[in-house]
Amino acid sequence: MRKIVAGLFISLDGVVESPEKWHFPYFDADMGRSVDALMRRADTLLLGRNTYETFASHWPHQDPADPMAALLNERAKVVVSATLTDPSWHNTTVVGFDDLAALKEGPGGDLGMSGSPSLVVALLRAGLLDELHLLVHPVVIGEGQRLFEDGAGHIPLTLTRSETFGSGVLDLTYERA
Repeated sequence: MRKIVAGLFISLDGVVESPEKWHFPYFDADMGRSVDALMRRADTLLLGRNTYETFASHWPHQDPADPMAALLNERAKVVVSATLTDPSWHNTTVVGFDDLAALKEGPGGDLGMSGSPSLVVALLRAGLLDELHLLVHPVVIGEGQRLFEDGAGHIPLTLTRSETFGSGVLDLTYERA
């Protein structure tokens, strides 16, 4: 059975919105290794529509010699959306949320997620997310979308791994309790 594994940059106050505006001062070799390992263990990238549109507007236009661009552009991509009908990014399929349980049961390796916080929460609620990797940055943003907004519900998790980077970033891995 395939696993759905999500990775997110998150601030101390739970903000996940626009990490490109606040996370780069903390990006170091340790974080690079962590992100790379998480991305490489999945053979399919699972995205929500908003994250897909952001990635699809950026990554296909990057230098193909960039290892991350090469990985993302060639990797199979699955977008969970009820509104996207004609994905333009190479190797992309669109599915509905109700198709995810069957997708997990199908052949292949892990389904990796980067971003897509609303989808991450929906997967947690539905019991479909197997691992949640949080790179907790030592910064308070003060405003923006938080991973768990009011009304997220009670979702018990178990910490299965933790590491502290020299930058002060915590690399935390959770599974459903």
